[in-house]
Amino acid sequence: MSEEGFEVHGPHDHALEHPGHGASSTNQIAMFTAIIATVGALFGYMGGATQANAGLYKNNAAIKKTEAANQWNYYQSKSTKQNLSELSMVVAPARKDVYAAEVERYKTEKGEIKKKAEELEAQSSEWDHQSDEEMHQHHRWAQATTVLQISIALAAIALLTRKDWLKKAMYAVSAAGLLLGCLAALHI
Repeated sequence: MSEEGFEVHGPHDHALEHPGHGASSTNQIAMFTAIIATVGALFGYMGGATQANAGLYKNNAAIKKTEAANQWNYYQSKSTKQNLSELSMVVAPARKDVYAAEVERYKTEKGEIKKKAEELEAQSSEWDHQSDEEMHQHHRWAQATTVLQISIALAAIALLTRKDWLKKAMYAVSAAGLLLGCLAALHI
């Protein structure tokens, strides 16, 4: 207090005596940023996991496709042997019964081989489908993570500039990131 009976307060004194809106808002933004960063880290982990799964499923699809191709090659070799037996029936009619039995055996074997090749192709398609679903989910997780990172950047700018509209934008962008994360969790 001065000698004449009045006291001059500086800005620092006022902030200490009347903690105002600024400190509370700063604490809110800091806490919100920490929470969003944690959620973003979880979303990032889920994005990586789904990407790894997609790669694994795509690899399984390729393996099944290769197995199916092997079966179709085997089918083709049986067809060639069947054709040779059919030709032999014409060239050597004395052994026609032997070659006719071989033709029937090759037809039966080809049917089993064809069924197995088609099953392997169906399995390959299923693995491809699962891989595509995982990649879609991965993209959702990545979108959610990116949007949350943008909201964290907005929070930093809001803290530095003390602009209320940036704080509102931070909350809105965070809500969009959380919505994208929910869509990813729901496989949408």
